[in-house]
Amino acid sequence: MTVITVGSRASHLARAQVAECLSPLRRRFPHVVFRHRVVAESADRDRRTALAEVSRAAGGAAFAGAQEAALLAKEVDVVVHSFKDLPAAPTPGLVLLAPPSREDVRDALCGSTLGDLPEGARVGTSAPRRIAQLLAARPDLCLVPIRGNVPPRLAKARTGGLDAVVLAAAGLRRLGRAEEITDLLPVDPFTPSPAQGALGIQIREDDAMLRDLLTGLGDHETDAQVRAERAVLTALRCGCDLPLGAYARTRSDGSLSLTARVTALDGTREIAVTATGPTTDPETLGRAVADDLLRHGAGPLLDAARAVTG
Repeated sequence: MTVITVGSRASHLARAQVAECLSPLRRRFPHVVFRHRVVAESADRDRRTALAEVSRAAGGAAFAGAQEAALLAKEVDVVVHSFKDLPAAPTPGLVLLAPPSREDVRDALCGSTLGDLPEGARVGTSAPRRIAQLLAARPDLCLVPIRGNVPPRLAKARTGGLDAVVLAAAGLRRLGRAEEITDLLPVDPFTPSPAQGALGIQIREDDAMLRDLLTGLGDHETDAQVRAERAVLTALRCGCDLPLGAYARTRSDGSLSLTARVTALDGTREIAVTATGPTTDPETLGRAVADDLLRHGAGPLLDAARAVTG
């Protein structure tokens, strides 16, 4: 009997993502036993320290480093990540497979619509991208840093003196909490994080058996979209601590349209670029969009953000 150990973070969302991946595999391979193992990440162990500081201490892998280490040590055989949490740089010895089709890419407001928020409303989010984009749309808002899993953050919208919180719509839907969404923020101008809504399926590079077993999970359109978005991330040397959004979609003619946006942390300036290219070479498209962003002045905005976030 073949036994495969699947690693993930401990949150309810991480468990839901593992269940989403394993459901079709268990039907397809009834002779295989899939076991789930929780791996605690530095961002989960330390909820008091600012996320940017935790991320620096973890080398930019506050949500993935411990899981990758467990994979390399053969304590788990495959890891299911929230793709947007993965660092842009690949980890030697590990490989990412084509992801399953992704969920809703948009950010969601829970507690109010953006238009109904009163002047000076307190909105909870710790993500620099979300902070910058919200301030660009509503300079009057007071952005309050919050951390933790989805349920505690939703609770803070009701009991923590906040008017609303911002969360990924994908996570809310996967947890069966879509009814909490009061406003879905449009991808223009609220361009999501690269790979938002997608799952990152990671295995050891030399594990040919598991690569073959998991190949059927992959969705080619999602794979091309995510690769283009993450190519922008790589080219600009960005992580989740910088105000960069990137979103690719497959057009009706089969080409790929990619939009990337860099926003000043205070929301006073935004630079957005859109380009199209073939789905067969998404990385080239991503690098071209990154180059266009730099030509239009995104470099100083990113450097200013780096100076603040560390």
